[in-house]
Amino acid sequence: MSEAVDHGITVTEIAAMDQPIDALPETTAAFIGRALRGPCNTPVLVTNFGEYRRHFGDVWTRSSLGPAVRQFFDHGGRRLYVVRVANNARGAMICLPASGTALVLRAIDPGSTESVRAAVDFDAIEDGDDDRFNLTLQRVDPATGRILDQELYHKVSFREESESFVGDALLSSTLARVEHPYPAHRPEVTLRKGRQIESSYVTHAQAGTDGVELSDYDLVGSRVKRTGLFALEQVDNFDLLYLPPPGKGRDTGPAAILAAERYCRDRSAMLLVDPLADWTTVELAVEGVRQQGYASPNMLGYFPRITARGEEDDAPRIAGGAIAGLLCKQDRTYGPWQDLNQLGMGLHRGLQPAIETDDEQRHTLHRAGLNVIANNGPAGRARLCGSVTLGRGSEAHREFASLSVHRFCLQVVNTIARAARWAVFEPEDASLAQRIRAQVLTYLGGLHELGAFADDRFVVECDAGVSHRADNAEHGVTILLAFHPTGSSDPVSLTLHLTAAGCRVGSAAFAPAPGICA
Repeated sequence: MSEAVDHGITVTEIAAMDQPIDALPETTAAFIGRALRGPCNTPVLVTNFGEYRRHFGDVWTRSSLGPAVRQFFDHGGRRLYVVRVANNARGAMICLPASGTALVLRAIDPGSTESVRAAVDFDAIEDGDDDRFNLTLQRVDPATGRILDQELYHKVSFREESESFVGDALLSSTLARVEHPYPAHRPEVTLRKGRQIESSYVTHAQAGTDGVELSDYDLVGSRVKRTGLFALEQVDNFDLLYLPPPGKGRDTGPAAILAAERYCRDRSAMLLVDPLADWTTVELAVEGVRQQGYASPNMLGYFPRITARGEEDDAPRIAGGAIAGLLCKQDRTYGPWQDLNQLGMGLHRGLQPAIETDDEQRHTLHRAGLNVIANNGPAGRARLCGSVTLGRGSEAHREFASLSVHRFCLQVVNTIARAARWAVFEPEDASLAQRIRAQVLTYLGGLHELGAFADDRFVVECDAGVSHRADNAEHGVTILLAFHPTGSSDPVSLTLHLTAAGCRVGSAAFAPAPGICA
């Protein structure tokens, strides 16, 4: 997908046919939460914390999103989609004088620190033309005064019946909209005080507001409107999803977690969940997992929270952003088929688990589906141990209780689905299935050379047209895979059903055994 997501427009890039498949694509995460400013319900790709600050403002005490993003990049993450959501927030209002009336503009992006300004001039407007004017809109960094975005609208009219009506022109704006009542006269030129030539800008007459704390429903949003969680429909692919707690001293609610888990299943992604604040002992954590009903291989949980090393009064804080960053770093360094407990995969030296656990307690937590943050790394550095999902025996493949096995399988599925999408739009012929099979076999061979498989006895079968119907509505491709991931006790078999609508994944219960297909 294009890395710039326009408002209301989604651009999906399809890989060229028969191209080699990247064996180790960069892992991409997605965070959803509250921010000081920036576009709402629009995924924005950021590759460092500086980019996050330019788009969404600095760390904010009323939100855990900013600290989570900083943790992510501090621990090795490189690609992160941020979705800002808000609850009853409002954009700033600008009033441009118009001979006793006013052209009223409302900033699209809400927030008390969202700084949008406007200027009017009559350059290149013919004498005697009292309808048209030029409008300049700018978004400015409130801390530095640096111009972040600018839009120019030439020869627009204040009259609603005009083909160049300014209200219609601003429907494509990403900065502001025109509000009622419309002006009765053309807006006046904005001039710097005391100057007759030098133009200036009008800032807000009414500041924007930040709204109130988020609810579960703000995080979940609407599939139809593509808000909240469903704003990620605008993103072609992501691997990890994380919902930082929506407010200070609050946990992410069960409704949001349930909806996010279902969405991750649909998108073949992992959901990272934080331990609740009242899980202050191992026993409470194990009981809490049962009470919350966590039972999905697409969920990654951990315990305990973390504190700053050497600060006894430091309140336990979440580590979801740090763990997401470590997973991205691990995939790039060792591959997703490896456990996270590897050299160089520890938390920063200044962080430690809020609760110390012994071997027996860690075993208990692992059986409950929780990975454990423990001081067992070099020089007592905290690491994430366990490599388990929250499936807790609910999954069809028992191997998917292993975090490394399940994440690796998800990566294989997503990578093949994106790379082979071209085949869905190709006419069916005898060679199509062979071409897809050759493409996928080459990809699996590359993974084997990297150590992803226990052996080289993997299976790829393809039927280009198994989903074909007479009305051509469901023309698609089915790919059957069987392989033995490193670290898994048994082989895994999956089927991928690719159509123009997307990819559906199922278990291949009757797949040929890799042992007979060397």
